[in-house]
Amino acid sequence: MKQSIEQLKALQAKLGDAVQKLDLDSDKQKLAELRQQTAGADFWNDQARAEMITKQAASLAAYTELWDNTIEDINTTLELLEYDDHDKKDDHDAKSDQSEYQSDIDKLIVAAEKLLITVKLNGPHDKSPAIMQLSAGVGGTDAADWTAMLERMYLRYAEASGLQAEVLDESPAEEAGLKSATIRFSGPFAYGKLQSEKGVHRLVRLSPFNSASLRQTSFALVDVIPEISQTEALIDEKDLKIDTYRSSGNGGQSVNTTDSAVRITHLPTGLVVAIQNERSQLKNKQRAMSILASRLAEQAREQHLESINELKVSSKSADWGSQIRSYVLHPYQKVKDNRSGYETSDTQGVLDGDLEPLIEAYLSSQVGKD
Repeated sequence: MKQSIEQLKALQAKLGDAVQKLDLDSDKQKLAELRQQTAGADFWNDQARAEMITKQAASLAAYTELWDNTIEDINTTLELLEYDDHDKKDDHDAKSDQSEYQSDIDKLIVAAEKLLITVKLNGPHDKSPAIMQLSAGVGGTDAADWTAMLERMYLRYAEASGLQAEVLDESPAEEAGLKSATIRFSGPFAYGKLQSEKGVHRLVRLSPFNSASLRQTSFALVDVIPEISQTEALIDEKDLKIDTYRSSGNGGQSVNTTDSAVRITHLPTGLVVAIQNERSQLKNKQRAMSILASRLAEQAREQHLESINELKVSSKSADWGSQIRSYVLHPYQKVKDNRSGYETSDTQGVLDGDLEPLIEAYLSSQVGKD
């Protein structure tokens, strides 16, 4: 039992340090401010803004309450352990108590380790929402299907981790799957966590799209950028080509019957952003401009430029030899991250959204790197 007490005390100290580093009090203050806004008489006059604030408040509440509840549970369990250890009669009683508490201790350790991942996230945009672009690479129909599988994986991850996910745009492939998809993730440390997914993802499996069920290797590109305000990226209107068209997605009333979808092309770089999930052309344009600004700012940062006007055309290829992670479903089961070296045989768990171990391994591998 003494070993468990020491283990929980060490965890208690780590969480205490983490609360200070993350400045959880400022998050609670922001939550209080958001809740005060929701109480205003005219709060729902602007429904889009109201929904955004409500979601932000719910996400922040879930995040801060998770920290508070985990710390409280550790404190309570530690008090009970110390009381029973002091009151034990012999070694047999101590072992019995240890067995009784072990399940709760194991759960607390897992919960605390998930929270402590966020301590590694101290980048300037790690708390920002994330924009994820999925694109099918080499592999034909299998690659398009793989892109759809990745979309499902990330949506399941968001659901499990308390992030809000919004599919902004989808481009279906001809036979199956997706040519591309754009998803916005919001919530605590959305970009900080999902930045680990940026790169080429490789799938090896028996193809369901040929009669011989031959083994097929296919690729998909995942691009992740932090969402920034448009004011941080000054875009010259003369550099833009804006097209409107009819939405092809599963929209509601009037989404598929008007030219509400918007495609914006940044001519100097060739970057294209297409949004079609809103019924309003204006809202789609605003969202597309926001994403374009974020992509241009991120590309300028990657090229170490001070202005987006200096941007050079860049391209990424999703094909052989460039993958950051491999998912092998045949002839054996393994997911391996090539950057951190982490691997697991629980391929189904990963595809169902269990990405925390992969994310933690990636973040740990980046400690000390520029």
